[in-house]
Amino acid sequence: MPAPGGLAALDPSAPWLVPFAPRLHRLAARTSAGADAAAALAAEPSPIALAAGPLRFVAGDSAAPGEAYEDFIHRTGCVPTRDNLHDLFNGLVWLQFPEAKRRLNQLQAGEIARAGIGAQRGPLRDALTLFDENGAVLEAPDALWEALLARDWQRLFVSGRTLWREARLQLFGHALLEKLCHPRKAVTAHVLRAPGPKPSLAADDRSMAAALDGAHLAGKPFAPLPVLGVPGWWPQNQNFSFYDDSEVFRPRRVPQPNPT
Repeated sequence: MPAPGGLAALDPSAPWLVPFAPRLHRLAARTSAGADAAAALAAEPSPIALAAGPLRFVAGDSAAPGEAYEDFIHRTGCVPTRDNLHDLFNGLVWLQFPEAKRRLNQLQAGEIARAGIGAQRGPLRDALTLFDENGAVLEAPDALWEALLARDWQRLFVSGRTLWREARLQLFGHALLEKLCHPRKAVTAHVLRAPGPKPSLAADDRSMAAALDGAHLAGKPFAPLPVLGVPGWWPQNQNFSFYDDSEVFRPRRVPQPNPT
């Protein structure tokens, strides 16, 4: 797995990293000096307390054998952190969005308590994991939302391009941030839609936490968004042929009628 020392090679001015840049700079300095991921994260002030106490980062093998990862966090307030970029980005998101991460953990632990650990996670735990790993939040005008839901990529990114000046995309998923260490056109976020008639959601910690409603999430209210298509996020998308790749910018599937 990639080592956390690779943080120093990242460009903190990349649009997806700008919100994390101050902490990212400090974590990069610590890991470059030899700290492992858990120690680098633990040196940051704890921004929140879980039910069990202040948020802490501990070695990746800290949970008891057979104990669910989410249950261990809920029980102890400790986040098991292996020495790799994936877990370091997870810790970075915990520090940046502690209320939203705490809410995800509460929902996960509640579902485990209700249904136990089985071969399948179930719809709610699937949705929680998807958002935790690959989620994002988009604040945008209605016209952009309508184009995104229709997967009308030309309207979203070409004819509606100037509307992106009024939009803000905030990445949340730690696996998503890890993928963007090596940007590829196909990297796609699962964008959370807020409950209610207005899908746009403020991209701040408290607003995200408030929108994490179990019943809503169980329906997987996400919209797929290839993030490097966002204007200003990747130089190549200034040439509009960038969006002609149907393997990435796929049309919305139209349900086929059942034969009678």
